[in-house]
Amino acid sequence: MIRFVVGPEAQVVPDILGRLPGRGIWVLATRAAVTKAADKKLFSRSAKQPVQVPDGLVQEVERQLARRVVDLISLARKGGGAVAGYEKVKDWLMKDEAEVLIQASDGSERGKTKLSTPYGGSYIGWLTAGELGLAFGRQTVIHGALASGGLTERVVEEAARLKNLRVNDDGGSGRRKGK
Repeated sequence: MIRFVVGPEAQVVPDILGRLPGRGIWVLATRAAVTKAADKKLFSRSAKQPVQVPDGLVQEVERQLARRVVDLISLARKGGGAVAGYEKVKDWLMKDEAEVLIQASDGSERGKTKLSTPYGGSYIGWLTAGELGLAFGRQTVIHGALASGGLTERVVEEAARLKNLRVNDDGGSGRRKGK
């Protein structure tokens, strides 16, 4: 779920961290649900007042969630709980140190099939190479891994919310080309 609040100028604002003051309006964390809430004036009904829904609300929510996931992965890396690069990830997977396998959505399919999700672990495959690069302090990253503990559970939770906005029920991207 994603929390929204009504700002001081009666405009709907996404509250990704859940810390903004005001009465929360909760919407399912899917592209369809946020779009429906905006199109059918459900924010106004829930807020019990007329509100303005900014253009591109879904894209803004997606951008903020992606930034949140990138920031959490970056914090995990700084704490020694994340690595990037094919060889380091492969080494962690072989030593059972990795709990989460992260691969860029725009990476080579052939390269991504060489690594598999850890047994009982999780897989994150809907961040771009550029977004992963931001998390690891590089230009681009295709392969990454997270160790158990620390921020790993939080990264997986936030990444699941992002996945619901980026991936349709048919497995395809919900984003338009060129975005």
